[in-house]
Amino acid sequence: MKVITQWISNLPLELIFWIGSLVAVALLDPQSGSHLSLCPLSQLGFDWCPGCGLGRSMSLLARGEFQASWDMHPLALLAYVVIISRIWQLIKNLKTTHNYG
Repeated sequence: MKVITQWISNLPLELIFWIGSLVAVALLDPQSGSHLSLCPLSQLGFDWCPGCGLGRSMSLLARGEFQASWDMHPLALLAYVVIISRIWQLIKNLKTTHNYG
């Protein structure tokens, strides 16, 4: 248990955040009417935001509902590409820094 705890504590916080966000998006119910919004524009009272619907669209994409995902927000696939490439970069950096200092 101590080895696992030490291994997890050596992981970058950003890597844990991005992997956790992908898990959260996969578990998100895109059909639910009410949801917690962390959008600053929504908190300020604006009705329109360029990112609104992106999380639900990514969730639909993860479930294989491609047309519904595209209709909700067309940039969901791009968001996946960006997040997965960042995770890949962080893992690659983690491997090189642990091996070579």
